[in-house]
Amino acid sequence: MALIAVVGAGSWGTALSFALSKIGHTIKLWAYEQEVVENIQAHHENRLFLPGVKLPESVSPSTNLSKTIRGAEFILTVIPSHICRALYEQMLPNLAPHMLFVSATKGLEVGSLMRMSEVICSVTERRFEPRLAVLSGPSFAREVARGDPTAVVVASQDPESARLVQEKFSSSSLRLYTSNDMIGVEMGGAVKNVIAIAAGVIEGWGRGHNPMAALITRGLAEMTRIACACGARAATLAGLAGMGDLVLTCTGNLSRNRSVGVELGKGRKLSEIIRSMHEVAEGVKTTAATAALARQHGIEMPITLQVQRILQDQISPRDAIRELMERALKNE
Repeated sequence: MALIAVVGAGSWGTALSFALSKIGHTIKLWAYEQEVVENIQAHHENRLFLPGVKLPESVSPSTNLSKTIRGAEFILTVIPSHICRALYEQMLPNLAPHMLFVSATKGLEVGSLMRMSEVICSVTERRFEPRLAVLSGPSFAREVARGDPTAVVVASQDPESARLVQEKFSSSSLRLYTSNDMIGVEMGGAVKNVIAIAAGVIEGWGRGHNPMAALITRGLAEMTRIACACGARAATLAGLAGMGDLVLTCTGNLSRNRSVGVELGKGRKLSEIIRSMHEVAEGVKTTAATAALARQHGIEMPITLQVQRILQDQISPRDAIRELMERALKNE
């Protein structure tokens, strides 16, 4: 069994801590909020982000980042994309070459347009070449914590690293597949959040199954185009980290990004929606990064563009959908 440092105690980080501790690993869980640490210490429960899930004694919480990562074999980061660089900068003095870094963050860094693996490498390479993997796929935190059968993908350029994460993280309810397409797995996990906002808009506007099916299908086409332009394989986007995660996030009521879209579709302002949320909806920031990446590569992404305009309050959801439907006709 391994000592795993889970950096990030939101719902997904807590759910992974629970799942990994149940198969015998020792978990040191870093939380930004002192309230989360106190909840877990007193009640073995993260009442702020994942209420109702009782964590084993083997999950040890702390707000001390250095204490959390010291001596760990795996560093599993489950954090908002916009703080990834700053946290790795903070952790750098305590990181070591033997550690295996696993990123479970689904987003792009605004400004640099980097994937999380690129952000991590850009920081750690100042000291050593990191052993690095990324984890993504269709996985709602609450269902993973409940023990619902879940399949995800772990990708690494180093086959041994991917295999090791697969072996250590898999259980009777959490099945990991391996891949060497880190770009495809990360891009799928990031861009599907953008499409999920659009799916929520359709739901919030009160439209039916026809537009949802069209959106998911054309959204997958956009995801595949931009991912392949960045160096991914199209087949990866047809798998768990692409189509699988897209379908889940566009149709599941537990999706934060879809929920943002639902409220936008009902006419609420983005600032009001964000203020009412406890956790980050990655798609909000990733939309702008994805649109910028598309422009950089000369890729057409009409759904992404309209989501960006809705988020920036430049167009109403009704007009955005109308413009998508009235675009120049073409082959599929």
